[in-house]
Amino acid sequence: MMLHPDQLQLAPMTEADIDAVLAVEQAVYPFPWTRGHFADSLASGYDGWTLSTPAGELVGYFLLMHAVDETHLLNVAVAAPFQGQGLGRHLLDVIAARARGHMMESVLLEVRPSNTRALQVYQQYGYQEIGRRKQYYPAGPGQREDAIIMRYTL
Repeated sequence: MMLHPDQLQLAPMTEADIDAVLAVEQAVYPFPWTRGHFADSLASGYDGWTLSTPAGELVGYFLLMHAVDETHLLNVAVAAPFQGQGLGRHLLDVIAARARGHMMESVLLEVRPSNTRALQVYQQYGYQEIGRRKQYYPAGPGQREDAIIMRYTL
């Protein structure tokens, strides 16, 4: 199903959204966040948002932490059936707008080198690699994967 961002509803993420968010998270990531990660983020007051169809089907979501002059993009995903339609870029537009609204100077994120699709989206959007976190992510039994640190200047 092809969707245009104008057809979708953006809403603050709530505790009631966690089941749907968790289902998407588990479907699109090899090492997904847990229910506790999402619940703790919302309880901490992090800036979470969902993107849904008019019928209420979850299309995507993101969680942000605003600190000093930088927004940290903690988690972002587009549900698999909706990928490849520019909705990730749309979420990045919303993220940049949220960060600007909080008077931030940049958005920071970490991404796995193996997540080539996300890397391409971030690079095309204008995020720049600024460093690496060695062995940051779990990558299987007894294995770890680096994180590429990227920044988008607002």
